[in-house]
Amino acid sequence: MAVPKLQLRFPCDEIAYWEKRYIEEQGDDSEVIGPGDRARSIGYFDKPGFIEICKWKSHRIISRCQKNSDEFIRAVTKAALSTPCEEFRIYAPTLLRGVGWRVSSALLHFAHPEPYPIIDFRALWSLSWDLDADRDDYDWEFWWTYVQFCRAAAAKYGVSMRALDRALWQYSKEKQKGN
Repeated sequence: MAVPKLQLRFPCDEIAYWEKRYIEEQGDDSEVIGPGDRARSIGYFDKPGFIEICKWKSHRIISRCQKNSDEFIRAVTKAALSTPCEEFRIYAPTLLRGVGWRVSSALLHFAHPEPYPIIDFRALWSLSWDLDADRDDYDWEFWWTYVQFCRAAAAKYGVSMRALDRALWQYSKEKQKGN
């Protein structure tokens, strides 16, 4: 996969506006904030918390995600949240049934102490990279470019990764053709 050239499709001073629109339409993500905070404090996801994140990201994968044992979820997510190896952090959760890059990035986004964006066709479109909505075959180089861009943008514009992620998602939801 080609390494993306990313740039905001909207002015940076609109991040707060698009985040507010997200909260108005999608809610405050309270159903996943708790499980993410709990995983960050104990160092791994328990099965209920893991299922909440999976359900929030995609209802279609729940039956597969539920087939993972609590022990396997704990072991895999503990490894992902504790390793210093960036590449392993994103790949490890994909060992779990039902988890691809998008869900793996959501697990890191809500539970890892370092900021991670959620990889999603909507967020990528808002960064001028148009991808198929069902695509989940990203690679390390693509992911790492995306992470570095989002971390730099959040720092440059003085917003949290969550605020940036919400703004990117909502902008696409309202502006991308075919929505």
